[in-house]
Amino acid sequence: MVNTSAQFSSGSVSPADLVKRQRDFFGLGYTRSFDYRLRRLQELRRALVEEEPRLREALRLDLGKSDFDVLSSEVGFCLTELDMAIKNLPKWMRSQKVGLPLTLLPGSGRIMPQPLGVVLILGAWNYPVQLTLVPLIGAIAAGNCAIIKPSEVAPNSSRAIAELLQRTFDPMYVTTVEGGANTSQALLEERFDHIFYTGGPTIAKVVMGMAARHLTPVTLELGGKNPCIVDETADIEVTARRVVWGKYFNAGQTCLAVDHLWVHSSIKSQLLQQIARTIAEFYGEAPHQSADYGRIVNQYHCDRLQRLITSGGRIVVGGQFDPTQRYLSPTVIDEVPLNSPLMQEEIFGPVLPIVPYDDLDSVLRYVNQQPSPLAVYLFSADGDRHQQFTQETQSGAIVINDAVVQAAAPNLPFGGVGNSGMGKYHGKASFDCFTHQKTVLKRPFWLDVNVRYAPYNSQKLSLLRRLMRI
Repeated sequence: MVNTSAQFSSGSVSPADLVKRQRDFFGLGYTRSFDYRLRRLQELRRALVEEEPRLREALRLDLGKSDFDVLSSEVGFCLTELDMAIKNLPKWMRSQKVGLPLTLLPGSGRIMPQPLGVVLILGAWNYPVQLTLVPLIGAIAAGNCAIIKPSEVAPNSSRAIAELLQRTFDPMYVTTVEGGANTSQALLEERFDHIFYTGGPTIAKVVMGMAARHLTPVTLELGGKNPCIVDETADIEVTARRVVWGKYFNAGQTCLAVDHLWVHSSIKSQLLQQIARTIAEFYGEAPHQSADYGRIVNQYHCDRLQRLITSGGRIVVGGQFDPTQRYLSPTVIDEVPLNSPLMQEEIFGPVLPIVPYDDLDSVLRYVNQQPSPLAVYLFSADGDRHQQFTQETQSGAIVINDAVVQAAAPNLPFGGVGNSGMGKYHGKASFDCFTHQKTVLKRPFWLDVNVRYAPYNSQKLSLLRRLMRI
C-alpha cells in the first residue's frame, strides 16, 4: 500500500483531485468483488488490534478515557462491527429475488445491492474511533471508496486514526484528510455519492445544504435532549446504577446519554440519595482521582458547562470544576425550572438536571412537544406504561429500564428522527446505508402479449379491468 496523506493546507492534493483519484479507482471495479471487500475488512481488523495501544493513549489524552472505556465503546465496538460484517458479507451482498405481477409474466425480478461510489465520512470527537470507523466499515462492506475526515476537536485521536488508515489502505481507496472547518467545507464543495455526518444539528444543516447542491444523499447522526422518566414502580437501586452509568460514561459526552431526569415526587428523595451513593461507588469520593472518570474535551466545552451549572436549580451532588484539568465532577442539579438553559440546551456533559412530576401524562405531553430526541428512557415495572411510551413518543429509540446500551446491539439499527438525525447504521444497516438497492427486471422475447399496445379497444379495457379487479 502507498503511505501518503492528503493535506489540503500543503496544496499537494486538491479536494477535486482527491475525489477524482477515488472515482478513477472505483471505476476499475475492484471494490465490487466479495474477495476485495473481505480482505479490506480483515486488514482493518488486524490494524485495529495492532494499533490499540496507540489509540488508547490518544483517547486518554483527548478525553481521559479509561482502558475499559476504550475497549468497550471504541476499539472493541469497532471489532464487534467488523466481525459481524465479515461473517455476514456474503448474505448481505446476495441479490434478492422478488415476485412479479401477472401482467409482467413471464419474467424475473430481483434487487441487487450495488456500491454507491465515493463517500465522505465526517467523524465526531466524543467517540473518535467508533464514530469514524463504524461508518467506514459499512462503506467498505458495501464496496465503496471513502474519504475520511476525523474531528479536529480530538486532535490526538484524529492523528492516530489518520496514521492507522494511511498504513492500512491505498489512498486511492480510503483517504484520510485532517483539518478543521475549512477542510470540511472544501470537501463538501465536491460531489460525493453519499455523505455521512455525525455531530450536532447546526452543522448538520450546513452539511445537508451543501450536499443538496449536488443532490447527494446524506446520513445525519445527531443527538438531542434524551429524556429519562422514572416512575414510582421502578427498582431504585438498579435504576440509579443504570442512570449514573448512562449519564456519566465518557463524562456525559455521549449523544445517547441521559440528558435530564423526570422523577415521580414520591420517590425523588430516595432516588437522589441512591444516585449520590452510586456516583461515590463508581468514582470514589474524589472523582478527579478516578482513572475511570473522563475529562471534558476542550476549554470551549468547559466554559459552556460551567455556564450551564449556574443557570438554574440547586446543586445537590458535585459541581466541582477545574478548568485547567478539563474536569467537571459528576453533578446533579435539583429543582430545575423548565425554562432553564439546562432544560433548553443539549447538555453533553456530566450534569444531570432533576425534574419532579406527579402526573405522568403531563410528562408525556411535554416530551412530545419537544424536538424528537435520539432516545427516550423509561424506568418502570408497569407494562402498560411501557406500551404507552413506546407507542406515543417519537424518538430514534426507546429503551425500557436501561440507558445507552441500545448502541451495543448491532442488529438494532441506530439513528435518529427529525431533529436527532436521519438514516440508520450499525450492523446490516451500515451496509444498507452505503448501498444502492438496484432494481433488475428481466423478460424473454418469446411471449409478447399485445394487450398493452395501442390502439386500445373495449376488449382490452375489459381485460384490464378484470386484472385490476375493478
